[in-house]
Amino acid sequence: MIATTVDAATVDAGDSVPLTVPALLRQQAERHGSRVLLACDDDVLTYDAAERRSRALARGLLAVGVGKGTQVGLLYPNGSEFVVGWLAAARVGAVTVPLSTFSTSAELRTLLRGADVGVLLAARSYRDHDYAAALAEAVPELATAMATAPATASDAASGAVSAPPLFAASMPVLRHVFFGATADAREATGAAVVSADGGGAGPAWTVPALLARGREVGEDVAQAAEEAVYASDRLVIVHTSGSTSAPKGVIHTHGALIRHLVNLNEIRRYTADDVLFSNSPFFWIGGFAYALLGTLLAGGRLVCSNAVDAAAALDVLERERPTMVNGYAQSVAALAADPSFARRDLSSIRRGNLYSIMPDDVRPADPQLRHQMLGMTETGSVCLVSEDEGDQPEHRRGSFGRPAPGFEARVVDPDDGRVLGPGEVGELWLRGPFLMEGYYGRERHEVFDADGWYHSGDLFVVDDDGFFYFKGRGGDVIKTGGANVSPVEVEATIRDVTGLTAHVVGIEDAARGQLVAAAVRVPTGHSVDADGLRRQLAERLSAYKVPRRIVLLADHEVPTMSSGKIDVPALKELLRAAG
Repeated sequence: MIATTVDAATVDAGDSVPLTVPALLRQQAERHGSRVLLACDDDVLTYDAAERRSRALARGLLAVGVGKGTQVGLLYPNGSEFVVGWLAAARVGAVTVPLSTFSTSAELRTLLRGADVGVLLAARSYRDHDYAAALAEAVPELATAMATAPATASDAASGAVSAPPLFAASMPVLRHVFFGATADAREATGAAVVSADGGGAGPAWTVPALLARGREVGEDVAQAAEEAVYASDRLVIVHTSGSTSAPKGVIHTHGALIRHLVNLNEIRRYTADDVLFSNSPFFWIGGFAYALLGTLLAGGRLVCSNAVDAAAALDVLERERPTMVNGYAQSVAALAADPSFARRDLSSIRRGNLYSIMPDDVRPADPQLRHQMLGMTETGSVCLVSEDEGDQPEHRRGSFGRPAPGFEARVVDPDDGRVLGPGEVGELWLRGPFLMEGYYGRERHEVFDADGWYHSGDLFVVDDDGFFYFKGRGGDVIKTGGANVSPVEVEATIRDVTGLTAHVVGIEDAARGQLVAAAVRVPTGHSVDADGLRRQLAERLSAYKVPRRIVLLADHEVPTMSSGKIDVPALKELLRAAG
């Protein structure tokens, strides 16, 4: 039987589980103290440090006007800065808005404005992304403000100078932006070390300056703010990764998301003795809830790596000795392909879904005979699952398990709303107390039907035993490297850049699941440089959305059916052959 908690379908089950993040953090810091919560490459965060650092940052947030309901954006890669920023916001009742590190300037503008972010905590840069420059482009008034607020590092660290509130017509809700400290300042809780290089922003615009401001706020005020956080309060707005032309902000509350992860931890047997390796970004629901919140609840250790080099990531795995692995299978393919992989000792791994890096004695011979999981941003990560991790009989090939505790699921004819029986393909509908509160900025009737069902758009079939099987997507969303890409969004961007019509589809790829591919219609007398187009798109779209394959076609070369509609299978074959 899945989950044996007091009442797995109730947020407040009457047990000892804290139903707010502030209460949960206090409990786990008392229990686990100096044990490691997060190890991301050389960035290590203990439970004690998470409590101490987030308390100091929470006071800084209070000092600049953050309170219950304020949206606080986080633009960080996986690591302690993200974790501390999230915990600090949650402690004062603010709502965390994780932002994709893939985001371009245009995408940041859309996300910040659409989610009404009031305060943004951001890395200066990550890999080839310069976020200070991208944000200055997204919010022109920010560039002017940063240029006219000089301060020395000592002024900022002492609290003598801090950036004034921003009032920008282009981003009317945004008041403050603070860029991350250097590694030397990670443990700072008061007078922080400030990098001499502001990364495009002076010291007054840094997290150490915010920490200094926090000394103005008494511990009694910070404690009172924590005590005013309730299970029903909003915890996070996680954006979908692009299943529509404008990613939707999915709202989850403290109590519902915590209870859902309590159930999922029981199903996967995640305890304080476990070490979880996950390659899921914290800004998406899998990384935020299934990995990060799940680890905090379990009292375990979460391991991740931002290393570009596969050998460096394997070094982390050998050092940290994970017992469980979870995330996107395509994203660890490079680890298994590394020349050093054969000599690596990864024998500690006993469970999970990243089969290519698991030892032979626990790796399935046929992954399709193991239950898979269905996770959605709207369902707070996993909603279809099974506690049985063993090989299944042939008739259960491709199973996604049954609904997680607290979720009702049915397969429905999308045309007439009729509930379908076993073996009939229809749309998956979901309902339950752990489903999202809704989409930010949308009315409830736009998200749920009159009976509270969420219509997923995914096509499933259910068998006589209640196991669900995925049959396709109602929308044509492309799944590449664990991210969802909307063909509509890419087609619209190509049209904006070139003025031409494009047809975007996903084609199968062994490494990434699918590749984004585009057929661009080029009228007679026009010319298009495919490489140049790709560079232009990279300025407007996240890297994973930019078509890996672009084929230029005359109108008569685009395959169509007798009805005049695009022959999608033929188009995919054409694009596949063009590789």
